Amino acid sequence: MPQPTLHTDRLLLVPLADRHLDLSVRLNSDPEVLHHLYGRALGRDEAVATHERWLARADEVDSLGYWAAFATAGPPGSADGDDGTFVGVLMLPPTHGTDQLPGPHVAALGYRLVRRSWGQGLASEGARALLRHAFDTVGQHRVVAQTMAVHLTSRRVMEAVGMRYVRTYFPAWDDPLPGADKGEVEYELTREMWVTR
Repeated sequence: MPQPTLHTDRLLLVPLADRHLDLSVRLNSDPEVLHHLYGRALGRDEAVATHERWLARADEVDSLGYWAAFATAGPPGSADGDDGTFVGVLMLPPTHGTDQLPGPHVAALGYRLVRRSWGQGLASEGARALLRHAFDTVGQHRVVAQTMAVHLTSRRVMEAVGMRYVRTYFPAWDDPLPGADKGEVEYELTREMWVTR
């Protein structure tokens, strides 16, 4: 099944595509947006490479991937193009990395919003749409999310959408960001939790 367009009350989530490159580059060029990821903005070449990596990962598991999020003025289904105000990129790729067991039935939730969209509940709203898609449409068994332990805003989103804290872990960093000594945290939502929520 191809990655679908998703709707919420305030958002249109469109599968990320080449046409979104400039929006993606602008998003990843804001040091505040990337404060808890890189501690700095990405240069243009780095931002382009990130966008290309996102597009490549979207092909790994049908219907999972990355979405460009746009604010909409009308009810769900009233817009079918990315003609609203760009909000950010929401992510639901298959898990990867040495700290996760790879597999087609576990996905990683993420969200990266432009600063003007912070504090409005849009990350939670978009994340709920991705979780609904993951469990009700794709049939995922588990969705995880990770962030720095000190990134309280991101953790609040995870908790708001019903995810539960699983662990704190301490990856080795060549150039650790401030707060890295507190570790990274992982949250999860399982199919059983979703069904009985």
